[in-house]
Amino acid sequence: MRDTITTTATSADDAPHPERVHCCRSADRATVSGAVEERFSELLEAAPDAMVIVADSGSIRLVNAQTEKLFGYTRDELLGQPVEILVPGRFRDQHASHRGGYAAAHQVRPMGAGLELHGLRKDGTEFPVEISLSPLDTADGLFVSAAVRDVSERRAAEQRFRGLLEAAPDAMVIVDDSGIIRLVNAQTEALFGYRREELLGRPVEYLVPHRFRAHHASHRNSYSTNQQVRPMGAGLELHGLRKDGTEFPVEISLSPLETADGLLVSAAVRDVSERKAAEQRINELAHLVESSQDAILSKTLDGRIAYWNSAAQRMYGYTSEEAIGQPVTMLAPPGHEDEIAALLERLARGEKVENYETLRVTRTGRMLDVDVTLWPTRTTDGMVNGACAIVRDISDRKHAEAELTALYEQQRHIALTLQRSLMGTPPAIPGLATASRYLPATQGAGVGGDWFDLIPLGAGRVGILMGDVMGRGLEAAAVMGQLRSAAHALAKTGMEPRRLMQALDSVVADLDVPDQLVTCCYLVIAPDAGAMTVCSAGHLPALVATPGDSVRALPVPVSAPLGVGGILHQQSRVVLPPGATLVLYTDGLIETPGSDIEHRVAELITTLEGAFAATQDLEAAADHVLTALLPDTEGHDDDVTLLLARLPAAPLASATADLPAAPWTVAEARALLTKVLTTWECLQRCDDARLLLSEVLTNAIQHAQGPLGLHLRRTATELTVEVCDQSPQLPQPRLAADDDESGRGLILVDTLADNWGVRTNDKGKTTWFTLEL
Repeated sequence: MRDTITTTATSADDAPHPERVHCCRSADRATVSGAVEERFSELLEAAPDAMVIVADSGSIRLVNAQTEKLFGYTRDELLGQPVEILVPGRFRDQHASHRGGYAAAHQVRPMGAGLELHGLRKDGTEFPVEISLSPLDTADGLFVSAAVRDVSERRAAEQRFRGLLEAAPDAMVIVDDSGIIRLVNAQTEALFGYRREELLGRPVEYLVPHRFRAHHASHRNSYSTNQQVRPMGAGLELHGLRKDGTEFPVEISLSPLETADGLLVSAAVRDVSERKAAEQRINELAHLVESSQDAILSKTLDGRIAYWNSAAQRMYGYTSEEAIGQPVTMLAPPGHEDEIAALLERLARGEKVENYETLRVTRTGRMLDVDVTLWPTRTTDGMVNGACAIVRDISDRKHAEAELTALYEQQRHIALTLQRSLMGTPPAIPGLATASRYLPATQGAGVGGDWFDLIPLGAGRVGILMGDVMGRGLEAAAVMGQLRSAAHALAKTGMEPRRLMQALDSVVADLDVPDQLVTCCYLVIAPDAGAMTVCSAGHLPALVATPGDSVRALPVPVSAPLGVGGILHQQSRVVLPPGATLVLYTDGLIETPGSDIEHRVAELITTLEGAFAATQDLEAAADHVLTALLPDTEGHDDDVTLLLARLPAAPLASATADLPAAPWTVAEARALLTKVLTTWECLQRCDDARLLLSEVLTNAIQHAQGPLGLHLRRTATELTVEVCDQSPQLPQPRLAADDDESGRGLILVDTLADNWGVRTNDKGKTTWFTLEL
């Protein structure tokens, strides 16, 4: 071959033509047989790549047909031209030095190893190439054979491969058969924290935790001998190592890549930290579900059981094998099947059912009280595909609740009986129409400190008491009972309202109940005078409804509640017409959370006006008030007291006289009494009346101060006689000795009168007696 090239290149500038190789066989320049030369030409033309033979001066000496096709030149256009004609202009300056370097250390090798090489076509287009160089030593010097291959398609394929690699959702690591990293994508950089340049050319063990590196090489070798697409470390816990030294769980899929450079392995690395954490939570949840004391089951929308935990087995007696696939209606007692269907319909609509209490039946037929919470389960696209249920056996709780309810009702009955006995039953007073309502609190024991009392004071007078001990419970009820008894006893003495309130203030202080406050209102009605005396200790305003007029609050002063101490209570005298209705109540009737007390009193007044406009019946009016102000009679948390009292009619007749405190006054008074009783047609009791008047009047003349007042009053049923004097000293009945000339008057009054008494006032006292007609 060397001789062939030598005979062809006749001069440095002549371009050898293949025709000369094939045709010139003269004996003076041929040193090699024509058969060898022909054989070389055939091999050159048969080469799959473009072949360019270049002299050491850089001129092209020989090309084949592939070169013409690849570069677009004809053979004649290339022969004798510098090889740089085929090199892009930006590389030509360096190309001569590269040729010189190759001539100094010529060997068979790729040209520009590690570089991106490009060829230049006749039309000026560039294309990527690979070039393999081979030295040819000849008698005419060194020739270089360059095999040029167009790698445009391969580079395009590589770019597509790299694009796919970068688009992969996982970290992709390409490793050669020696374990060196050849290619990574951006996901690898993000996952492991390295820059691409820090990984390329390093062993893949760089990404493996230290404790696994010793065995990793053997695992790689094992894969090389049994290469296939498969998960790496199937069944093992795999971990990656980040640049910062932290480890994280991974999944790795391996794929072999057979290339011209040998076997490459593609590893798709996925961070499964979140999935592992989710699996751990799922495992923990599964453990909780199985260890739960409540039955947990799931079911399809057609009512078939799909899951059944251990607690469900213990509760109902069915094993999971027996329960799963069965209709959930097997757990419903007879008559509850429709309830199951209704619940499934609600779940199918996406509703959640919480704390639904019902009955269920066990395998043995035992009935269970259960609390069920159900919620719908959904597919990934949000469609309801079933339901889960947590079922709690509340049979013991229901039994305990029933016992507690019975015990509570028993205690409540005892407490209410005690309170009613402490409150007492107010007597019916002739001429005074009343309607009362008492509602115990619905919370707690139901007892409280409300009370009211109607007290006949004699001589046609009536006392009305209403009080409220703050707080609830037996302590408040006990205080109420003591105060009611004390107030009743004090009122029976004829004590004025303000004096009674002062006395009750002392009683509250003596009870020694810390921070105990009591509101109280006391009214004394005197029908003969058409007047009422009122004293209020911190109580809500009393109301009065006058026929033909609106409802209004009584204009009386309100002092501090009882128990404050050091307060002088005041009373007020109010003139009212006969037939007016008094309204007294406690705060439980009008106080509600967040409401203004004055607004609620105004609401009560409006309600009363509507009630009295519709009816004059006090019972109907009381019911109307409770219905309007307490629509939920089972939900109030304070006891409620309401009293309606209609003032009695005025006396049928009355007479009054002022008398001096002189002995002859007795005869005048007896004569006046006889005259008045004759006029009133009451002579049937005239003798008794004259005798009792003589005793009372004589006692006043002897022991009291004048002037004296005589008041006579009759109703349809009784005659009342009153004697007023200016002395606060009360008469004292006593048993007279046989030789006493006095001391028998009050004994005679107590014997003959149907009722009698003494009441004090700021000016003195009044002694009175009544006789039934």
